[in-house]
Amino acid sequence: MAVSSRTSKGLLHASPWGRLPPRMRVLYVTSYHRTGGWLAEALAADRASEIVLEEAVGIAEGVSRLREELYDAVLVSHDPDQLDALQWVEGLRSTGSEEPIVILGEQSEPELLPLCFEVGADAYLCARATTTRALIWTVARAIERHRLTCENRRLAQAERQRLSHEQSEAERLLDEQRALIRDLESLRHGSQRAAGEVVPPDAEKLNESGVGIAPNDMELPERLVAHYRELLRAYVIMGSGNLSGDLHALADLLAGAGVTAQQTMQLHVHALEELVHGLGNRSTRHVMTRADLLALEIMIHLAEGYRRMYEERLNPPRQQLLPGIMPAA
Repeated sequence: MAVSSRTSKGLLHASPWGRLPPRMRVLYVTSYHRTGGWLAEALAADRASEIVLEEAVGIAEGVSRLREELYDAVLVSHDPDQLDALQWVEGLRSTGSEEPIVILGEQSEPELLPLCFEVGADAYLCARATTTRALIWTVARAIERHRLTCENRRLAQAERQRLSHEQSEAERLLDEQRALIRDLESLRHGSQRAAGEVVPPDAEKLNESGVGIAPNDMELPERLVAHYRELLRAYVIMGSGNLSGDLHALADLLAGAGVTAQQTMQLHVHALEELVHGLGNRSTRHVMTRADLLALEIMIHLAEGYRRMYEERLNPPRQQLLPGIMPAA
């Protein structure tokens, strides 16, 4: 059922949860043999909430009014011989209608309440056994349930959009990091050409294709790759506070093995890709933030390791002579 975009001045404004709204606009759908004058009088006599009751006689008029107007809730009189409210509500729900609906009838609540729930109604009340205040509260709770359902749907949609945006942002950041690796590879090849070294043709094709190098193709030990993968997971959970010693030791190991910054970054991106893809539809913002910090920290340690190695090469340690021994001429 298409809902009109025209709003009504009498529509309910959001009221505090668990309280009666000060005003409600309700459509009462009834049969030709059962008018709603008695209901309007009963609701007018109770001052707990102002009920603006509008009446629609027959199924066709009820559907037409819902298409043209917006109501806070719908009351339906169940008369199996004249107006089968169960069939009417079931048909209404099948068209996508979501208005809060309360059915009024003559049967007992234990007899008809489950059937009303099954067709999509929010509640059922036996007109002979209920009170006006109970009816007002039942309608108010149906409206509140409708508000909660809409709010939950809106929040769920917003959460899906947020997660989708985070996934797209994570892929964009990974692409930028892959581009950085390709730039580092190009610089290394340019340095090799300037020094007269031969650049492997496979490396040229790999760089032109834009595809990164897998850690195993860099001749890094699988144990080192697995260790960095676990270190990344631990860093995402705990941060750098408890892992500074591990990062320092790893940087010394990488520097001692001659692993370049480009290879280290490739190792990082490869482990990060595995971690992000393993998250599925879950949030990636925290993971990407912590991973960026890890990459920065490991690069700082790696640069410091290479600086120490360079200084040691410029100023190698010398054997000190014992006291009283003169150096050889």
